[in-house]
Amino acid sequence: MQFRRLGRTNLEVSEIGFGAWGIGKAWWGETDDRLSIRALLRAFERGVNFIDTAYAYGDGHSERLIAKAFQEYRERVTVATKIPLKTSGWPPQPGTRAKEAFPGAWIIDHTEKSLRNLGTDCIDVQQLHIWRDEWIQETEWHEAVKQLKREGKIRFFGVSLIDHAPETGLEAVRSGIFDTVQVIYNIFDQSPVKELFPLCQQVDVGVLARVPLDEGGLSGKLRPDMPLDPDTFPGYYFRGERLKDTCTRAEQLTAFLRDGVESLPKLALKFCLSHPAVSTVIPGMRRPEHVDENCAVPDAPTLTSQELQTLKTHAWPRNFYE
Repeated sequence: MQFRRLGRTNLEVSEIGFGAWGIGKAWWGETDDRLSIRALLRAFERGVNFIDTAYAYGDGHSERLIAKAFQEYRERVTVATKIPLKTSGWPPQPGTRAKEAFPGAWIIDHTEKSLRNLGTDCIDVQQLHIWRDEWIQETEWHEAVKQLKREGKIRFFGVSLIDHAPETGLEAVRSGIFDTVQVIYNIFDQSPVKELFPLCQQVDVGVLARVPLDEGGLSGKLRPDMPLDPDTFPGYYFRGERLKDTCTRAEQLTAFLRDGVESLPKLALKFCLSHPAVSTVIPGMRRPEHVDENCAVPDAPTLTSQELQTLKTHAWPRNFYE
């Protein structure tokens, strides 16, 4: 495993982090808690020392599984979680106030809940699960964050940006309030490269690259005719013609596979790690075999400048979350 500095936090985090949405029983179909814990333990054994979760991942279920798994590893594992949005509707619409979306008392209360779920005295990186840049002008949420830091309940604070909209976090990054920013970045969505990544490098904000496999679109495991349960997230995300279109796009990427980069997931993760602004990439992992495959990526050959240049042409602007 290779490690990178998480911006001005100075934490050294594994290039491959553990994305813990899928183990939270939240819209991903049937899960096996025992298998999830085995995957977590396998990740720790392979050198993974960064976990990204959220209270919303099964109303704390993901956090509680992590607490069961990392007891003997707690001192060397960095845990990031997220405070859920209080208002209904996702993402919050323009005009929504921060005091409605993230009241100060709500931030404190949910941090306390996550601390209990995780069985820890301090959260390494607490995050707002969504963000609108106009909220930077309000102070209630920020005062709550400062209180949590004073009380030693959180070390650092970050924000997770709206799907496919990295421009919604530029003011947040400039403000100096946030230590980390979480954003969608993958071969299909390369939009953070334009403004967000250079800004993060300039002001030393750590970058958590989420959805590196496009919710499975870059996993190499999808087929145009495969049945997907419409009541699960994959069934929603790839509904209609989306599955067929995604498989067609993914098939075009197999031309990049070669010795050392022999799978689509490895190509996708290596692409994300090729950008120097990225501190860690957080693919979802629900089985030990997922962990083994993803943890082999740091040792894979570096993508050439020609490969990276050509991969830029495979950007695919669209929003399957809508």
